[in-house]
Amino acid sequence: MEMTPTEPLYLGILIFTGAFAGIISGLLGVGGGFIMSPVQYWLLQETGMQPDLAIRAALGTSLFVILINAIFVTLKYHQKRAVLWKQAMLMGVSGSIASFGGAAVASYLPASTLSTIFGVVIIMGALKTYTMPAVKEKNEISSNPVAYIFAGIIIGFFSGLLGIGGGVIGIPIMLIFLHFDMRKAVGTSAAIMIFTSFGGSVGYIINGWGQTGLPSYSLGYINLLNWILLVVPGLLAARKGADVAHLVNPEYLKHLFVLLMIYVGLKMVGFI
Repeated sequence: MEMTPTEPLYLGILIFTGAFAGIISGLLGVGGGFIMSPVQYWLLQETGMQPDLAIRAALGTSLFVILINAIFVTLKYHQKRAVLWKQAMLMGVSGSIASFGGAAVASYLPASTLSTIFGVVIIMGALKTYTMPAVKEKNEISSNPVAYIFAGIIIGFFSGLLGIGGGVIGIPIMLIFLHFDMRKAVGTSAAIMIFTSFGGSVGYIINGWGQTGLPSYSLGYINLLNWILLVVPGLLAARKGADVAHLVNPEYLKHLFVLLMIYVGLKMVGFI
């Protein structure tokens, strides 16, 4: 029996998912797309939607949620002086262009390919992050602008392709290659997500415009009903998450980040 988008179970799952993704967004500087996209992908298929359309709608809607969450989370981290704006702008501008391109590529790939790429990228990011110390002894952050532009392109492309803000890719890059510590990586990641999620959202709107088989209240591949159900609880929770992040040992934050990434990655690949 197919589920309908107005059923209490459908509504409740999305509201809970939005709140949980918001907490993770504020706590870890990631968009929460690696939580919202798999849940929406499953729910949309339960309504009878074709898998290839369902995954694109899930990815596009997640990015649009992330855009709003990222703005509020970034303001919180800015108040705590944890956003490196010069670096965030370099990565964000190049990332927003690449994210638009990633969204265009995603519009032509089948669901099975997208979900496998999604899972593999997240697991790789988790394993790399696990090997890095959360707090650097010598905080000599890279000053090479080319490195930031290149990092932005990688973060942005996968953000658009996979419907994520880019934090699960950007934080490992900032920790490993750009020599950030965990707190500044989290804060700067939130700022970058404003750019990448905007570029990706525009890409999903344009590439999904006029597509048949999408549910009511769709703007291209972005479903506005799902968006509202995810974004409102997400905003309320994200601000609290950002406050908590500054009270928690950065090493604990890193371990939570890694465990979540591995679980969702294995789920999308099909191992769980």
